[in-house]
Amino acid sequence: MAAIVDGIADDQLDAPTPCPGSSVAALLDHVGGLSQAFRAAAAKDLGPLTSAAPVPAASNLAPDWRAQIPQHLEALAVAWRDPGAWEGMTAAGGVDLPGEVAGLVVIDELVVHAWDLAVATGQAYEPSDEQVEAAAAFAGSFEDADRDGSLFGPVVDVRADAAPLDRLLGLTGRDPGWRPRS
Repeated sequence: MAAIVDGIADDQLDAPTPCPGSSVAALLDHVGGLSQAFRAAAAKDLGPLTSAAPVPAASNLAPDWRAQIPQHLEALAVAWRDPGAWEGMTAAGGVDLPGEVAGLVVIDELVVHAWDLAVATGQAYEPSDEQVEAAAAFAGSFEDADRDGSLFGPVVDVRADAAPLDRLLGLTGRDPGWRPRS
């Protein structure tokens, strides 16, 4: 994700993403916020960062986002390397959940939103098989859930023999063939 963030040009901030109604800047704001919230969730530092889901907006994107977001991502990665992050209960977005589930949520968020930002800004993106598998296990557990867009959009059918990333994208309501309009 940090490499994708680094590859975003200033003139791409207003570009659309596969997330309906979210520009690149709004999605960057979301990534920065979720990085902080899930770092706190890993540390079981429950409070303002974990008590409510922030509403991302392009106008909230910090002027120094190029420095801040990679720092937040690094702190997030360090926090989840602690085995204790995966144990017990925590919270994120105002929802109490087991640490193991919170870890899967953050993997899904980062894998899918890295693709969103990469495809919106014309960058290559190849997550590891392990990352895609973990995110797909999480997303697949919601196959029968209400697909109102609050967590995932409606499932997009992809070929059974499609690449694992494409199948994950379909599970999260994304069309793997999405490209920005020219």
